[in-house]
Amino acid sequence: MPKTNANVQPQADALTVDDISFSYPNGHRVFSGFSLKAKPGEFVAILGPSGCGKTTLLNLLSGFQQPQRGQVSINQAPVHPERSELGYVFQSAQLFAWLSALENVRFGLRMCATTSEAQQRAQALQYLRLVGLEQSAQCLPHQLSGGMQQRVSLARTLALEPSVLLMDEPFAALDAISRNNMNEETLRIWAELGQTVLFITHDIDEAVFLADRVIVLNIAPGGIHSELKIDLPRPRSNLKTRRLQAFLDYRNELMERISHVMDVSAAPSTSTRQPELTA
Repeated sequence: MPKTNANVQPQADALTVDDISFSYPNGHRVFSGFSLKAKPGEFVAILGPSGCGKTTLLNLLSGFQQPQRGQVSINQAPVHPERSELGYVFQSAQLFAWLSALENVRFGLRMCATTSEAQQRAQALQYLRLVGLEQSAQCLPHQLSGGMQQRVSLARTLALEPSVLLMDEPFAALDAISRNNMNEETLRIWAELGQTVLFITHDIDEAVFLADRVIVLNIAPGGIHSELKIDLPRPRSNLKTRRLQAFLDYRNELMERISHVMDVSAAPSTSTRQPELTA
Protein backbone atom coordinates (compact mmCIF):
# COMPACT_ATOMS: atom_id res chain seq x y z
CA MET A 1 0.00 0.00 0.00
CA PRO A 2 1.57 3.37 -0.97
CA LYS A 3 2.48 5.81 1.76
CA THR A 4 0.55 9.03 2.12
CA ASN A 5 2.05 12.38 2.96
CA ALA A 6 0.38 13.70 6.11
CA ASN A 7 1.60 17.21 5.31
CA VAL A 8 -0.30 17.44 2.01
CA GLN A 9 -3.21 19.87 2.41
CA PRO A 10 -6.51 19.26 0.62
CA GLN A 11 -7.07 21.52 -2.35
CA ALA A 12 -9.13 24.58 -1.48
CA ASP A 13 -12.54 24.97 -3.07
CA ALA A 14 -12.65 27.23 -6.13
CA LEU A 15 -16.11 28.53 -5.26
CA THR A 16 -17.83 28.65 -1.88
CA VAL A 17 -21.34 29.78 -1.01
CA ASP A 18 -21.53 29.92 2.77
CA ASP A 19 -24.95 30.10 4.44
CA ILE A 20 -26.35 32.91 2.30
CA SER A 21 -29.81 34.46 2.54
CA PHE A 22 -31.29 36.75 -0.07
CA SER A 23 -34.63 38.50 -0.54
CA TYR A 24 -35.75 41.07 -3.10
CA PRO A 25 -36.96 44.51 -1.92
CA ASN A 26 -40.57 43.41 -2.43
CA GLY A 27 -40.03 40.78 0.26
CA HIS A 28 -39.76 37.77 -2.08
CA ARG A 29 -37.32 35.40 -0.38
CA VAL A 30 -35.13 33.38 -2.75
CA PHE A 31 -32.49 31.81 -0.49
CA SER A 32 -32.29 31.17 3.24
CA GLY A 33 -29.20 29.52 4.73
CA PHE A 34 -28.08 28.30 1.29
CA SER A 35 -24.61 26.74 0.85
CA LEU A 36 -22.69 24.98 -1.91
CA LYS A 37 -19.10 24.38 -2.99
CA ALA A 38 -17.29 23.63 -6.24
CA LYS A 39 -13.82 22.13 -6.51
CA PRO A 40 -11.15 23.42 -8.89
CA GLY A 41 -11.84 22.11 -12.39
CA GLU A 42 -15.26 20.70 -11.46
CA PHE A 43 -18.21 21.03 -13.87
CA VAL A 44 -21.38 21.60 -11.84
CA ALA A 45 -24.83 21.91 -13.40
CA ILE A 46 -27.61 23.74 -11.55
CA LEU A 47 -30.98 22.30 -12.56
CA GLY A 48 -34.49 23.30 -11.66
CA PRO A 49 -37.79 24.70 -12.92
CA SER A 50 -38.58 28.38 -13.38
CA GLY A 51 -38.89 30.14 -10.04
CA CYS A 52 -36.24 28.19 -8.17
CA GLY A 53 -33.71 31.04 -8.19
CA LYS A 54 -31.12 29.77 -10.68
CA THR A 55 -30.39 33.13 -12.32
CA THR A 56 -30.50 34.94 -8.98
CA LEU A 57 -27.92 32.46 -7.73
CA LEU A 58 -25.58 33.31 -10.61
CA ASN A 59 -26.03 37.02 -9.93
CA LEU A 60 -24.98 36.37 -6.33
CA LEU A 61 -22.07 34.19 -7.43
CA SER A 62 -20.84 36.90 -9.79
CA GLY A 63 -21.22 39.70 -7.25
CA PHE A 64 -23.85 41.58 -9.28
CA GLN A 65 -26.08 41.17 -6.23
CA GLN A 66 -25.08 40.75 -2.59
CA PRO A 67 -26.65 38.41 -0.02
CA GLN A 68 -28.20 39.89 3.10
CA ARG A 69 -26.39 37.23 5.10
CA GLY A 70 -23.49 34.87 4.45
CA GLN A 71 -20.70 35.14 1.89
CA VAL A 72 -19.77 34.04 -1.61
CA SER A 73 -16.04 33.42 -2.21
CA ILE A 74 -13.88 32.63 -5.21
CA ASN A 75 -10.52 31.10 -4.39
CA GLN A 76 -11.17 31.95 -0.71
CA ALA A 77 -11.66 35.70 -1.33
CA PRO A 78 -14.99 37.58 -1.39
CA VAL A 79 -16.56 37.82 -4.84
CA HIS A 80 -17.18 41.04 -6.77
CA PRO A 81 -17.83 41.59 -10.50
CA GLU A 82 -14.33 42.92 -11.16
CA ARG A 83 -12.56 39.76 -9.98
CA SER A 84 -10.28 38.66 -12.82
CA GLU A 85 -10.80 35.00 -11.89
CA LEU A 86 -14.49 35.24 -12.76
CA GLY A 87 -16.08 34.85 -16.20
CA TYR A 88 -19.79 35.11 -17.06
CA VAL A 89 -21.53 33.81 -20.19
CA PHE A 90 -25.06 35.17 -20.58
CA GLN A 91 -28.23 33.62 -22.00
CA SER A 92 -27.86 35.68 -25.17
CA ALA A 93 -24.63 36.51 -26.96
CA GLN A 94 -24.71 40.25 -26.09
CA LEU A 95 -22.38 41.18 -28.95
CA PHE A 96 -21.74 44.69 -30.23
CA ALA A 97 -23.42 44.81 -33.65
CA TRP A 98 -20.87 47.27 -35.11
CA LEU A 99 -17.79 45.26 -34.09
CA SER A 100 -16.33 42.25 -35.88
CA ALA A 101 -16.11 38.90 -34.13
CA LEU A 102 -12.43 39.59 -33.43
CA GLU A 103 -13.13 43.02 -31.94
CA ASN A 104 -15.98 41.64 -29.84
CA VAL A 105 -13.61 39.09 -28.34
CA ARG A 106 -10.95 41.76 -27.89
CA PHE A 107 -13.35 44.12 -26.10
CA GLY A 108 -12.68 42.88 -22.56
CA LEU A 109 -8.95 42.87 -23.18
CA ARG A 110 -9.19 46.50 -24.34
CA MET A 111 -11.00 47.42 -21.12
CA CYS A 112 -8.29 45.76 -19.03
CA ALA A 113 -5.60 47.62 -21.02
CA THR A 114 -2.79 45.46 -19.63
CA THR A 115 -1.30 44.48 -23.00
CA SER A 116 -0.61 46.13 -26.34
CA GLU A 117 -3.17 46.26 -29.15
CA ALA A 118 -1.18 43.70 -31.12
CA GLN A 119 -1.11 41.33 -28.15
CA GLN A 120 -4.83 41.81 -27.59
CA ARG A 121 -5.60 40.94 -31.21
CA ALA A 122 -3.36 37.88 -31.06
CA GLN A 123 -5.05 36.68 -27.88
CA ALA A 124 -8.53 37.33 -29.28
CA LEU A 125 -7.66 35.38 -32.43
CA GLN A 126 -6.29 32.54 -30.29
CA TYR A 127 -9.64 32.15 -28.54
CA LEU A 128 -11.64 32.49 -31.74
CA ARG A 129 -9.49 29.64 -33.03
CA LEU A 130 -10.29 27.66 -29.87
CA VAL A 131 -14.05 27.94 -30.55
CA GLY A 132 -13.58 27.18 -34.26
CA LEU A 133 -14.24 30.67 -35.64
CA GLU A 134 -10.82 31.83 -36.79
CA GLN A 135 -12.09 32.09 -40.38
CA SER A 136 -14.98 34.31 -39.24
CA ALA A 137 -12.84 36.82 -37.34
CA GLN A 138 -13.83 39.76 -39.54
CA CYS A 139 -17.54 38.96 -39.72
CA LEU A 140 -20.10 41.19 -38.05
CA PRO A 141 -22.60 39.52 -35.68
CA HIS A 142 -25.48 39.67 -38.19
CA GLN A 143 -23.36 37.62 -40.58
CA LEU A 144 -23.11 34.78 -38.03
CA SER A 145 -25.63 32.13 -37.02
CA GLY A 146 -27.00 32.06 -33.48
CA GLY A 147 -24.64 29.25 -32.53
CA MET A 148 -21.67 31.11 -33.97
CA GLN A 149 -22.63 34.24 -32.05
CA GLN A 150 -22.67 32.23 -28.82
CA ARG A 151 -19.21 30.92 -29.69
CA VAL A 152 -17.98 34.50 -30.05
CA SER A 153 -19.53 35.33 -26.68
CA LEU A 154 -17.82 32.32 -25.12
CA ALA A 155 -14.49 33.25 -26.71
CA ARG A 156 -14.82 36.81 -25.36
CA THR A 157 -15.19 35.46 -21.83
CA LEU A 158 -12.45 32.86 -22.19
CA ALA A 159 -10.00 35.44 -23.56
CA LEU A 160 -9.91 37.01 -20.09
CA GLU A 161 -8.73 33.60 -18.82
CA PRO A 162 -10.96 33.25 -15.75
CA SER A 163 -10.54 30.30 -13.41
CA VAL A 164 -14.28 30.18 -12.59
CA LEU A 165 -16.86 30.29 -15.39
CA LEU A 166 -20.54 31.01 -14.73
CA MET A 167 -22.83 30.06 -17.61
CA ASP A 168 -26.49 31.14 -17.51
CA GLU A 169 -28.41 28.90 -19.95
CA PRO A 170 -26.14 30.03 -22.79
CA PHE A 171 -27.57 27.64 -25.39
CA ALA A 172 -31.28 27.82 -24.51
CA ALA A 173 -32.18 29.82 -27.63
CA LEU A 174 -30.46 27.43 -30.05
CA ASP A 175 -32.09 24.64 -32.02
CA ALA A 176 -31.57 21.10 -30.71
CA ILE A 177 -28.77 20.21 -33.14
CA SER A 178 -26.83 23.42 -32.50
CA ARG A 179 -27.35 23.05 -28.78
CA ASN A 180 -25.97 19.51 -28.72
CA ASN A 181 -22.98 20.61 -30.80
CA MET A 182 -22.31 23.50 -28.38
CA ASN A 183 -22.53 21.11 -25.45
CA GLU A 184 -19.83 18.97 -27.02
CA GLU A 185 -17.69 22.01 -27.86
CA THR A 186 -18.04 23.31 -24.30
CA LEU A 187 -16.70 20.05 -22.91
CA ARG A 188 -13.81 20.07 -25.38
CA ILE A 189 -12.82 23.60 -24.36
CA TRP A 190 -13.32 22.85 -20.66
CA ALA A 191 -11.07 19.79 -20.92
CA GLU A 192 -8.38 21.94 -22.54
CA LEU A 193 -8.59 24.94 -20.20
CA GLY A 194 -9.69 23.31 -16.94
CA GLN A 195 -11.90 26.04 -15.43
CA THR A 196 -14.38 25.45 -12.66
CA VAL A 197 -17.82 25.74 -14.33
CA LEU A 198 -21.26 26.38 -12.87
CA PHE A 199 -23.79 25.86 -15.62
CA ILE A 200 -27.43 26.88 -15.22
CA THR A 201 -29.95 24.90 -17.27
CA HIS A 202 -33.58 23.81 -17.50
CA ASP A 203 -32.56 20.89 -19.72
CA ILE A 204 -32.08 17.55 -17.95
CA ASP A 205 -30.23 15.92 -20.87
CA GLU A 206 -27.86 18.88 -21.06
CA ALA A 207 -27.13 18.66 -17.33
CA VAL A 208 -26.36 14.94 -17.50
CA PHE A 209 -24.19 15.31 -20.60
CA LEU A 210 -22.06 18.15 -19.25
CA ALA A 211 -21.70 17.78 -15.52
CA ASP A 212 -19.60 16.00 -12.95
CA ARG A 213 -22.35 16.83 -10.47
CA VAL A 214 -25.94 18.06 -10.84
CA ILE A 215 -27.54 20.18 -8.11
CA VAL A 216 -31.34 20.18 -8.19
CA LEU A 217 -33.00 23.26 -6.69
CA ASN A 218 -36.37 23.44 -5.01
CA ILE A 219 -38.84 26.20 -5.77
CA ALA A 220 -37.61 29.29 -3.90
CA PRO A 221 -36.86 29.58 -1.05
CA GLY A 222 -36.47 25.82 -0.72
CA GLY A 223 -32.73 25.68 -1.44
CA ILE A 224 -31.11 22.45 -2.63
CA HIS A 225 -33.45 19.54 -3.19
CA SER A 226 -30.69 17.02 -3.89
CA GLU A 227 -27.39 16.41 -5.65
CA LEU A 228 -26.47 13.69 -8.12
CA LYS A 229 -22.93 12.73 -9.10
CA ILE A 230 -22.68 11.92 -12.81
CA ASP A 231 -20.22 9.09 -13.28
CA LEU A 232 -20.07 8.87 -17.07
CA PRO A 233 -16.79 8.36 -18.92
CA ARG A 234 -14.97 11.33 -20.41
CA PRO A 235 -14.45 12.57 -23.04
CA ARG A 236 -18.17 12.56 -23.82
CA SER A 237 -19.71 12.69 -27.27
CA ASN A 238 -23.23 13.13 -28.56
CA LEU A 239 -23.07 9.93 -30.59
CA LYS A 240 -21.81 7.68 -27.80
CA THR A 241 -22.62 9.20 -24.42
CA ARG A 242 -26.29 9.94 -25.06
CA ARG A 243 -26.85 6.31 -26.10
CA LEU A 244 -25.49 4.80 -22.88
CA GLN A 245 -27.98 3.14 -20.58
CA ALA A 246 -26.27 4.97 -17.71
CA PHE A 247 -27.10 8.30 -19.39
CA LEU A 248 -30.77 7.28 -19.56
CA ASP A 249 -30.70 6.14 -15.93
CA TYR A 250 -29.34 9.49 -14.77
CA ARG A 251 -31.87 11.36 -16.91
CA ASN A 252 -34.77 9.34 -15.50
CA GLU A 253 -33.52 9.83 -11.95
CA LEU A 254 -33.34 13.60 -12.42
CA MET A 255 -36.77 13.67 -14.07
CA GLU A 256 -38.15 11.96 -10.97
CA ARG A 257 -36.46 14.48 -8.68
CA ILE A 258 -37.74 17.43 -10.71
CA SER A 259 -41.25 16.00 -10.50
CA HIS A 260 -40.87 16.07 -6.72
CA VAL A 261 -39.78 19.71 -6.89
CA MET A 262 -42.85 20.61 -8.92
CA ASP A 263 -45.04 19.24 -6.14
CA VAL A 264 -44.88 22.25 -3.82
CA SER A 265 -46.08 20.15 -0.89
CA ALA A 266 -43.14 17.73 -1.17
CA ALA A 267 -40.43 18.04 1.47
CA PRO A 268 -36.80 18.56 0.29
CA SER A 269 -35.22 15.21 -0.46
CA THR A 270 -32.13 14.09 1.43
CA SER A 271 -31.70 11.07 -0.80
CA THR A 272 -28.21 10.30 -2.00
CA ARG A 273 -29.36 7.29 -4.01
CA GLN A 274 -27.48 6.72 -7.25
CA PRO A 275 -29.19 4.94 -10.15
CA GLU A 276 -27.89 1.51 -11.00
CA LEU A 277 -25.54 1.96 -13.93
CA THR A 278 -25.05 -0.22 -16.97
CA ALA A 279 -23.02 0.79 -20.02
